[in-house]
Amino acid sequence: MTRIEGLLLSEYKISQETFHLGEAVEKNLKQSFDQIEKIKEYNFYKVLLAMKKVGLSDQHFNWTTGYGYSDLGREKIDALYAEVFKTEDAIVRSSFANGTHVLGLCLKSLLKQGDGLVSVTGKPYDTLDEIIGLKGDYQKSLMNQGIDYQEISFLQDGSLDFKEIEKTLEENPNIKMIYVQRSTGYHFRQALTIENIKKVVTLVKSINPSVICMVDNCYGEFLERREPTEVGVDLLAGSLIKNPGGGIALSGGYIAGKETLIKLIAQEHTMPGIERECGLTFGQSRSLFQGLFLAPNTVSQAIKSAVFCGALFQKAGYEVKPDPLQERSDIIQSIRLGSREKVLAFCEAIQEVAPVDAFVKPEPWDMPGYSHKIIMAAGTFIQGSSIELSADAPIKEPYIVYFQGGLDYAHGKIGALKALENLKK
Repeated sequence: MTRIEGLLLSEYKISQETFHLGEAVEKNLKQSFDQIEKIKEYNFYKVLLAMKKVGLSDQHFNWTTGYGYSDLGREKIDALYAEVFKTEDAIVRSSFANGTHVLGLCLKSLLKQGDGLVSVTGKPYDTLDEIIGLKGDYQKSLMNQGIDYQEISFLQDGSLDFKEIEKTLEENPNIKMIYVQRSTGYHFRQALTIENIKKVVTLVKSINPSVICMVDNCYGEFLERREPTEVGVDLLAGSLIKNPGGGIALSGGYIAGKETLIKLIAQEHTMPGIERECGLTFGQSRSLFQGLFLAPNTVSQAIKSAVFCGALFQKAGYEVKPDPLQERSDIIQSIRLGSREKVLAFCEAIQEVAPVDAFVKPEPWDMPGYSHKIIMAAGTFIQGSSIELSADAPIKEPYIVYFQGGLDYAHGKIGALKALENLKK
């Protein structure tokens, strides 16, 4: 018995059966892990080169006060994200509350009465329901402000319905924006690859070049060698406590895209005339730069964790999405558990191996923005950081749990092993 096996068996209460199953699964993942390492290395060099191109210096880590005029760090982080994502412009702020905030800000800034918005990846993530107007009766929801909203569902095989996208665009000349959610959200499907997104953009622009193609990039940064804006996407947005923050950024979000669009978004974020010229960074600049520097490696650890978890649970007889060896475009591993009890047991296991609040037992609760109770295991250094090892699930049939994150692969591995052990009990 190795020291690692002895530690896992004695201290983490992993059975020999589960441990050896994990060892066997891991041996078959070498080729997949090698590919993940190659993508990580490419993206690391890309980020490193971007930092060199924009001339990053330690003077960009300094504080400003008051209005924050000429905040060198604020201006440089915007330039850096534009360089990394190959866009004309970007706006990155610690003051963005979360991913929902930046997505909603994009929609509210660019759509007006009479415009059409089409989500071509079905219903967006639950937290956008109130913003769009699908739930509640908020005066400032898009639908209550006269914006026409439509959804195009995936086909039964999980692929995009290109025929319906084409038909919808041809029949509705008022469509201003096409919305694409790259990640799976709370669905049991494959995340959209960059090649999928490219096909959407090509089709949309061939019908109406003026339509804005926007991508919710949450959970997808640095999964591939290209980002959506490198295949024609006009605008993309994401959260800094997911992939691009590298587990270092304390909060915030980013928006990158066409300069004319970013200018309008900056006006909505503050005020016309002020735009991005004011607003303190409160000493967070260094963590944003360093987080982005670490992000390609951090993301690779999370992907390895997801691949191992998917392979382990598939071997144990559970249905998983994506398949462990499939091409991935987000860090999420979905597992169909089939019962409320198993979902709770899985999330309890993830919490038990957390570095923070390991003594806490997660419970389902009415989380703001969701239509069902949500259970969330997240013993993280940064609250809600889903680039750190975490798991969550809506408490509803067919009882699918969503495993993501892991700043280090070893943490993701022990989380998956402990979760399977809990289910056996």
